[in-house]
Amino acid sequence: MTSTAPPTNASESAVNTREATTRVMALFANFAPAHLPRLGQYYAADARFKDPFHDVQGVPAITAIFTHMFEALHEPRFVFIDHIVGAQQAFLTWDLHFRFRRWRAHQPEHIYGATHLRFDAQGHITLHRDYWDSAEELFEKFPLIGPGVRWLRKRAGA
Repeated sequence: MTSTAPPTNASESAVNTREATTRVMALFANFAPAHLPRLGQYYAADARFKDPFHDVQGVPAITAIFTHMFEALHEPRFVFIDHIVGAQQAFLTWDLHFRFRRWRAHQPEHIYGATHLRFDAQGHITLHRDYWDSAEELFEKFPLIGPGVRWLRKRAGA
């Protein structure tokens, strides 16, 4: 029988966090709509998810974000580049490869980003914070607003 007691030392905590991180990376590396009903096995009931467009709490709200991702993107696929595991938390870098469903559907796209995860004692995600540059990775690609975003980025860097 496996114990669900909280870790008693930093070494045990790191092992549990490493296992939880590996589990989450495996989920997102092969993420598909069929996985959506099982997100509660990975996220704590009151988990928080934040990215450049969302700040929500709870598994149903997190599930809604990923449901929308599958509706808007064709074949989204996360490729993990690196990860760092600490006490009850991890930091992952990744590329998200996809094609838009309704715009330039033939054009492969990607977003480079990073994720900070915090885990509870049971290995469930309590915080999922995605960091990525929405201006560079997304808005610059749109024909109507892209030129303005590129101009602003140049001006800010001058």
